[in-house]
Amino acid sequence: MATNSALRSDPDWWRGAVIYQIYPRSYQDSDGDGIGDLQGIIQRLPHVAKLGADAVWISPIFKSPMLDFGYDITDYCDIDPMFGTLADFDALIERAHELGIRVLIDLVISHTSDQHPWFRESRSSRGNPKSNWYVWAEPSPDGTPPNNWLSIFGGPAWEWDSERLQYYMHNFLAQQPDLNFHEPEVQDALLNTARFWLDRGVDGFRLDTINFYFHDEELRSNPPLAPEDRDYSTAPAVNPYNHQDHLFDKSRPEMTGFLRRLRALMNEYTDTAAVGEVGDAQRGMQIMGEYTRGDDLMHMCYAFEFLAPDAPTGRRVGEVLQKFSKVAADGWACWAFSNHDVERHSSRWNLDEDMLRVYLALMLSLRGSVCLYQGEELGLREADVPFEALQDPYGKRFWPKFKGRDGCRTPMVWQKDNSNGGFSQSKPWLPVSADHVNAAVEVQEGDPASMLSFYRDMIAWRKDHAVLAKGEFEVRDIGDGHVAFVRTMPGESMFCAFNLMKSPLTVSLPDGEWEQVAAPGFEAQIENGMAHLDGGLAFFARQKTNQNSGGNNG
Repeated sequence: MATNSALRSDPDWWRGAVIYQIYPRSYQDSDGDGIGDLQGIIQRLPHVAKLGADAVWISPIFKSPMLDFGYDITDYCDIDPMFGTLADFDALIERAHELGIRVLIDLVISHTSDQHPWFRESRSSRGNPKSNWYVWAEPSPDGTPPNNWLSIFGGPAWEWDSERLQYYMHNFLAQQPDLNFHEPEVQDALLNTARFWLDRGVDGFRLDTINFYFHDEELRSNPPLAPEDRDYSTAPAVNPYNHQDHLFDKSRPEMTGFLRRLRALMNEYTDTAAVGEVGDAQRGMQIMGEYTRGDDLMHMCYAFEFLAPDAPTGRRVGEVLQKFSKVAADGWACWAFSNHDVERHSSRWNLDEDMLRVYLALMLSLRGSVCLYQGEELGLREADVPFEALQDPYGKRFWPKFKGRDGCRTPMVWQKDNSNGGFSQSKPWLPVSADHVNAAVEVQEGDPASMLSFYRDMIAWRKDHAVLAKGEFEVRDIGDGHVAFVRTMPGESMFCAFNLMKSPLTVSLPDGEWEQVAAPGFEAQIENGMAHLDGGLAFFARQKTNQNSGGNNG
């Protein structure tokens, strides 16, 4: 267990925190099998500390058949041997805490693997002690599934089981049966899982697919969704999942009761926090507000507004911020542009280096916490993984219109003079991109103009200006190519403007006297109450007096 900690006790540490996501299969291989592991993460934690992250979120490391690369779990309380041992995990916690980094682990409790002992018992008969632990249903009179629910991974969300002679529900792979959260014993068992890891020293959790836990007990079919209302942030356009309004297979009202139980458990421990993933294309922001409202539910949540295919315009950013302030006035957001499930935003939005910098400055100026994804700090673009090297079942299912998630999951690159980018001495589980090697950590290290240096500088700058992380905000000016807002907290006001276009822009400052604050890598001019920004530029100004420029909670 962790004994030597550089962490300062702070129950509010998560508000405004920068969280760095590690995809363990692809971070660092320490034993030469081509797959990243816990000892590899320990080896590279100084990189995370130097970046300035407050915490790491580690994607699943539990025992698993790895059909969905750890998101199909067979044992919630043990480490898969490919990643190491529980002793390795304890060492990781201790090393992270020595470096002042908190550790969140990915808790995947909406479903298990079909190889989990719970499911094996549940499917064995209709009268066993765990018979109601999963979502079972009789077929329709004609033998078809009980309703029209669809799987995100394609096809019906129901699989026929020849042992039990019923259908079971699966929102993802057929080998990932959904747990039945309407069963109190299921909730108790999962809370015991959370307690196991909290006792082990974790600082909290990232909760996978948090709004998928409960289903409609009446098994009502989802209504169709009009083409003009379809949004492709949760599933790609080639997936018919987008043709339904998902009213009954997820995002059910019973969810807040379970979240209160989880929060009460976490409150028994010191300085813990959890961030929930909300996957709902139509009501994501509203659900974020419901799940983070008050102080007895989730600490924070993220939805898919900024994980969508299209680059957020200034107008879109402003609309998201205004909507969040309306539906989640006392909630807390965690913002992200990239993660292990979507194409890297540098490629998804086709951003050059200047635009990558201004979008980072924008994200680090939003009220809320921030998730960064490994390799993002190097400016990595999506890797091109050929079909024959593809691992992701999602990509194989919808190839070639949708190539899956492997392009953002290729190994982290540490060195240029190594055929595998310093990730492994053996052939990696996914190929290392030749383009990525040229942007390796050692290439950018020590270069003050590099993307890596910019990320470090901007994170440090955010920490030096607490108003950016925790202050209130008021949107002041939005357009297709720009957004400007004011951040306020007692004694400090900051005006933030972002030019998301290539052409120059002039924006008006709020009333009062303002002085420019030099942000890393950005220069602009103030003249007669106006800020003049070149293309792809961010601008910050502090109010000279202590007068409050106003602001709305967001």
